[in-house]
Amino acid sequence: MALEGSLSDFGLADILQLIYFQRKTGVLTLDGRMDRVKLFFIEGNISGAESKRRVDDNRLGKMLLKKGLVKEEELQMALAEHKKTGEKLGNILVSREIVEKETVTEIVNSQITETVIQLFSWKEGTYEFKSERVSQDKELSFSLDTQHLLMEGLRIVDEWSMIKGKISLDMVLTRKEEAPGDLTVEEEAILRYVDGENDVSTVIDLSGRDNFEVSKTLLGLMERGVIESAEAPPVVAKIETVEVRKRMPFLNILVPVAVCISLVLSFSVMATGKDSPSRQFRAAGTVEDLRYRIESYKIEHSTYPASLDLISHAKDPWGRPYEYKVSNGFFSLRSAGPDGEYGTADDLY
Repeated sequence: MALEGSLSDFGLADILQLIYFQRKTGVLTLDGRMDRVKLFFIEGNISGAESKRRVDDNRLGKMLLKKGLVKEEELQMALAEHKKTGEKLGNILVSREIVEKETVTEIVNSQITETVIQLFSWKEGTYEFKSERVSQDKELSFSLDTQHLLMEGLRIVDEWSMIKGKISLDMVLTRKEEAPGDLTVEEEAILRYVDGENDVSTVIDLSGRDNFEVSKTLLGLMERGVIESAEAPPVVAKIETVEVRKRMPFLNILVPVAVCISLVLSFSVMATGKDSPSRQFRAAGTVEDLRYRIESYKIEHSTYPASLDLISHAKDPWGRPYEYKVSNGFFSLRSAGPDGEYGTADDLY
């Protein structure tokens, strides 16, 4: 089946329906202004997703760390093995019996779901589907019902339109004052995850609740002056352990004004040397966060910031500023990595 064209002519919902009802196996590649996403299908259902801008292994490590399910040294060990062998982080953690298979499956399913759902906000871009064999991981296999995701995606787009422009999934929140005594049980449950480091997406995932309801609750707390937007996320000072409960994968979506999701990947992983995997992990996360802040700035000001200082004074884990350049309507951003030299193999984009 040859399927390619523009999203402005043939939307994502139509594409997913076609693939689902024809029970196709293959890869759907979507190119947008801010990301390139690949969706993998087996007999019409989604078996995986890859985003050029958002590294799922990094996001998996973050959530396991914040849930208190891995120790810092365990994550560092797994990241080092991942870098050396190329094996997926989830497989390493499960095979080493650090994390249960069901826990990894739940989080990765959520990541796949989030990646798919946020695509519903894309109004421009191109797509191409190629029928080809798609391999499944023997240890950790995934299959999400395409029709279910289609219905949920359209529902969430409609819900998010009610609060667009007021709160976004990449917004980092902090407490403004002591919690008043008249908070509801729901508000108290959500407020416990607001610590000046967690963004809205992280609060949603840690709470185990519906993304729209959590966002609505956070917005209400903001309007009451209990919490406010933080200028920049600090390094994690402590990790709060929360109970992992079985639930349907959480559904997150980009606010439909092209404000992109940014999962802030700064962890309390203390580097033991300049080439420590944990430092590279943190640098890659900060680069990802800064990219979305840059794009958000352009949405608001119709131009990219002339200097990175306009949105952040962050330095990489080696104490050096990030390299930021704007040319011919495009920007580049990177860290020189452990060796401090640009143009070498350890540069982080």
